[in-house]
Amino acid sequence: MWVEWRPVVGMLAFDLITAVMTALVKKALERGLDRLVLVTLRQLVATIFLAPIAYFKERSTRPKLTLEILAYLFFSAVFGAALSQYTFFYGLQYTTATFAITFINLSPVLTFLIAVVLRMEPLKVKSMAGAAKITGMLMSLAGLLLLSLYKGVPLTHQAATALSPAAHNTDGGGDRSWMLGTMALLANCMFFSFWLLLQTRLTKKYPAIYSSTALMFFISTLQGGVLTVAVERRASLWMLTDKLEIITVLYAGIIGSGAGYLIMTWCVEKKGPVFTAAFIPIIQIMVATIDFFFLHEQIYLGSVLGSVLMVLGLYLVLWGKKRDEASPVSCATNKQLDEEADYVQAVKL
Repeated sequence: MWVEWRPVVGMLAFDLITAVMTALVKKALERGLDRLVLVTLRQLVATIFLAPIAYFKERSTRPKLTLEILAYLFFSAVFGAALSQYTFFYGLQYTTATFAITFINLSPVLTFLIAVVLRMEPLKVKSMAGAAKITGMLMSLAGLLLLSLYKGVPLTHQAATALSPAAHNTDGGGDRSWMLGTMALLANCMFFSFWLLLQTRLTKKYPAIYSSTALMFFISTLQGGVLTVAVERRASLWMLTDKLEIITVLYAGIIGSGAGYLIMTWCVEKKGPVFTAAFIPIIQIMVATIDFFFLHEQIYLGSVLGSVLMVLGLYLVLWGKKRDEASPVSCATNKQLDEEADYVQAVKL
């Protein structure tokens, strides 16, 4: 009995890890932690944590590194770690934790759309599975538009001292800042989707997943460090004196990237990609709870309606892909793309 429930417990643990990390990052950014510094230090901590595991686990199976593999790893670090995480943290700072985490549901749908355009994913329009995919994709895009263009009235009543999401920033009006945050989160999804497609080739050429992830973290640390030094020359930015900032960096690197990645990989291996992807929307419920009770953020009508559309669209796409997996013609292609989409969720979050 317990053996059958372990993947469920594992995915719920992963969802909780992601929700807590999102809340910690939100508070740390509000207290002044620089986004580039956070990305760089998180990648450094994740590298230190994952490198020994990768070394001993894949010591006898790790392929030889070539210039081509290093080029793949370099761009993998650019899209999957540096740009992806920076845009997510940027969007998180200008919106709310619940709103930002909603966009995770868009990543599988956007990846599917790009894969169809690049002919990496089959789409049979006249089949039931194909119709479900198209309907789910349209529902998710409708949810995205609703989230982006309609904020709506607050559904909760926080104390008068609680700040609205837009009030946490000083870069302009609330509506403009909310739109900037939304565009950053959309860019985050696009970077992440392109990274998934890049990973499809990288995993074929370099199947040592632990080692490639550790190397990606290391390269991203160098990229983030160089960019941070070029943009911000103040040495004080690197001095983490606030206890919350230190906890956030350590938690995001060790638990968020390291442990979260291992849990996700194990669940994909045991139950498959569709099972793991189905647990992603639960993160929203956990984040919304933390958002309301601990961060004292308002929950808006537009966020709720858009989230419902995106979650329903995600499940329709997953259902369509599950139906396709039963077909011998497209089984291999769909399973490979799904596995790539799911195991990297922990690396991103």
